[in-house]
Amino acid sequence: MRIAVLADIHGNADALDAVLRDAHDQGAGRLIVNGDVVNRGPDSVQVMQTLLDRDVTFTLGNHDDLLRLWHARSDVLPADWYADPFWGATAWSAQELDRAGLLHVPADWPMTLDLHESGLPPVQIAHGTRDHYRESLSDRTDPARLDQLAAAPGGGRYGLLIGSHIHRPVQHEHAGTLVLNTGAVGSPATGDPRAQYLLLDAQPGGWQVTLRAVPYDRSGVLRRFQTSGLLNTGLSARIFRDEIITARSLYTPYWSWTEHQGIARTDASWTDFLRRHPDLQPA
Repeated sequence: MRIAVLADIHGNADALDAVLRDAHDQGAGRLIVNGDVVNRGPDSVQVMQTLLDRDVTFTLGNHDDLLRLWHARSDVLPADWYADPFWGATAWSAQELDRAGLLHVPADWPMTLDLHESGLPPVQIAHGTRDHYRESLSDRTDPARLDQLAAAPGGGRYGLLIGSHIHRPVQHEHAGTLVLNTGAVGSPATGDPRAQYLLLDAQPGGWQVTLRAVPYDRSGVLRRFQTSGLLNTGLSARIFRDEIITARSLYTPYWSWTEHQGIARTDASWTDFLRRHPDLQPA
């Protein structure tokens, strides 16, 4: 049995199509989508429809949940976000999904998925971790925390822990547990623009893992930022577009910098941020 595990599509239909073709060519018989299907890119409706037309198992990602919370004006989110123009891209994506009747589809997606194959160690898959979809899982996770996450219910230990969320593929062994991260389909943060995912093979000797990176033409999705109207929503949409161009994380370090400086996220502060970090500027 060969399983494809992918995540962080983020509304990039061209990257998703490339991964689906590659997974088919590689003989994957099962498809698991580990969260963050939507938001950031211009194609949230299209990628959701593409996946719902297939036999797919989903887990919930933070962006899948964010759009529903946003649309409901949930008090789980800070109240001042709703009036902040920086969040224009999120509002736009939530509206697009709502118009298509797809906004609430992720309401039934579980936070975690456990795989149990006879004779093989159990596998746990979550967008972040089983405790929170925003918690990072990688080779940089504290070893004590990895021990907590590796502990299986009723005793025993997970053989594999698979996360996503950080947009960076990882393969790291810790105390007999293989810690994996799928990387990102739609917006990698490694400097490599190829669409990332992983393959799991259930074999008599144990689970075999293959990290994949698939090239695709980015010109279409970059053009749709403009033609869809998404780019007109403001700064965050431009940042999301530039993340596809650079294959680097821009949004998170910019957000952290503005929080530390205590300043608003505006065109002026974005320009200042790029001036201080010229290595992050798109070519």
